Amino acid sequence: MGIRKLGYVGLHVTDLDAWTELLGRTLGIGVTTAKSGTDDVALAELDEFKYRLALYPSTEDSPREMGWIVDTPGELDRLTQRLTDAGFTVKDGTAEEMRLRGATRLRWFTDPVGYRVELAVGEARTRTSVTRPDGTNPGATGLGHVVLASPNLAELRELYESVLEFRLTDYRAPGLFFFRCNTTHHSIALANADTPSIHHLEFEYGSLDDVGRAYDRARVNGAPISISLGRHMNDKAISFYVRNPSGFHLEIGCGGIEVGEDWVPHDFGVSDVWGHHHAGANPFASPRP
Repeated sequence: MGIRKLGYVGLHVTDLDAWTELLGRTLGIGVTTAKSGTDDVALAELDEFKYRLALYPSTEDSPREMGWIVDTPGELDRLTQRLTDAGFTVKDGTAEEMRLRGATRLRWFTDPVGYRVELAVGEARTRTSVTRPDGTNPGATGLGHVVLASPNLAELRELYESVLEFRLTDYRAPGLFFFRCNTTHHSIALANADTPSIHHLEFEYGSLDDVGRAYDRARVNGAPISISLGRHMNDKAISFYVRNPSGFHLEIGCGGIEVGEDWVPHDFGVSDVWGHHHAGANPFASPRP
């Protein structure tokens, strides 16, 4: 498969200070800054690579880009042709965009929702090891997955499954689908909704203790815990969620399963083994036995 993993997400944000406070003080994630044009962009360091989350100061909160890492330049060309044949206009990223992302090649297109989707070759290992709160190492170890909610569910499924060659792992009727591009259970999930949004972005942590310590810090610091600690039914991950300053969820989790070539997609029924109690309405609620 040409796409290897979810590489990074960029967001327009209205309250950069609140984001930095949540990431650093509560979630134990180092944040540095870099120039993008005349703007100072905040870069969240989750692992040894340059960044996984980029925060661009703005007058609105909205997704800016989703970046997928592609194995080779040849695979980038192949996927570009598949996108072109499917009717998408693919453009080259600028030299400045490649520099900021640490990529050697970069192309992008607009998905059926209107989001910018990037395909990048190369990742820069330039972690600066910024100071983190006590008790947060190793803490975050990577970017896990993104969940998109949209009325354009059929078109998004066609893009990711048929054009970009993601594989369906499992689903829950009537409108929630999980897709993988490697052995991880899922790197993206697509859900039916009246309006498009990022439902949540998941950060991987090194252990259950790391997740638990982040949960304790969230409670002590008054971070808005939107979904309590629990274990998912489908990927078996243990996690909790906080509402971020842009209004959607961040999932803090560990322990998700991997799947092999012989995996059979199926409806996994109820959403959770235990826990994951929502502070507000759950748009993906399922009946419990």
